[in-house]
Amino acid sequence: MTDIKKEKIANRFGYSDALLELIEKDKNIIVLDADLAKSTTTSRIKDKYPDNFIDVGIAEQNLVGIAAGLSLDGRIPFASTYAAFIAGRAFDQIRTTICYSNLNVKLAGMHVGITVGADGPTHQMLEDIALMRVLPNMIILNPCDVNEAYNATVQAYNHKGPVYIRFVREATPVLTSREDEFVIGKAKVLRNGKDITVISSGQILSNVIEAVQTLEKEGYDIELINVHTIKPLDVKCIADSVLKTGKLLVVDEHQIHGGLGTAVFEALMMSNVSAKTGIIAVNDTFLTSGAPDELIEKYGFSSSAIETKIKSLFNAE
Repeated sequence: MTDIKKEKIANRFGYSDALLELIEKDKNIIVLDADLAKSTTTSRIKDKYPDNFIDVGIAEQNLVGIAAGLSLDGRIPFASTYAAFIAGRAFDQIRTTICYSNLNVKLAGMHVGITVGADGPTHQMLEDIALMRVLPNMIILNPCDVNEAYNATVQAYNHKGPVYIRFVREATPVLTSREDEFVIGKAKVLRNGKDITVISSGQILSNVIEAVQTLEKEGYDIELINVHTIKPLDVKCIADSVLKTGKLLVVDEHQIHGGLGTAVFEALMMSNVSAKTGIIAVNDTFLTSGAPDELIEKYGFSSSAIETKIKSLFNAE
């Protein structure tokens, strides 16, 4: 199973690392931002490749519209701002302009999830997967660390069509390497097991790994899957695992409705796969402001809370 390294890096730096390398080879890439270039790390592109950078100001709907226009001119736009603004405020432009026309536009939703912390409910975006999942033609990637973020960005560049990538603000443990395989639509089995299937993605995966490693020492045989692509979902990988174990827990740092958990449960239902299931997600509530670690604990995403949930599901009849 993947080791949790002591080094911590915010995965948004993997995004700009990839863009710097890609622009060196392809000057058709244009990086757009909405007055948050330092937070999104795209200021690095502005500094090195100013001709490949556009700051549209605090105008997220224009951000998406300009990106769409650039794609029609043969450019490859990467539009970046906070997920609360790009997925929320610019939803109509994403739906009607980008997805309806299947334009080659890449969207980077920054500062997703619980650990935005003190910025509070207006910025703690936990609904973006639900919004992007319902859009035809949209790909959704949720990288777990800085290296997977790098690979997700490269694969988004290689894919022709709309892609939405989620990034977090806080530094998170490094779990992967840049040499690891990353294929859109293909999940990764991090540990084989026969007792229960645990599925997760994004920054919370490190807490899940920690919980699984602890339970492994206690004799639990857990199959752990990293679903870095939420759409299209690797249904075969998930169904095969659940058919083997008969029990499933999804740990989804998102609202309980419409996120990874919903996608997984829908896929199993449509595949006629039944199992004892559980989910850890934000239970239909807005969060409060607070320190990231405090919020992770408060809303049930700590490694100890995940351990308890796995045990309860494992012991359920």
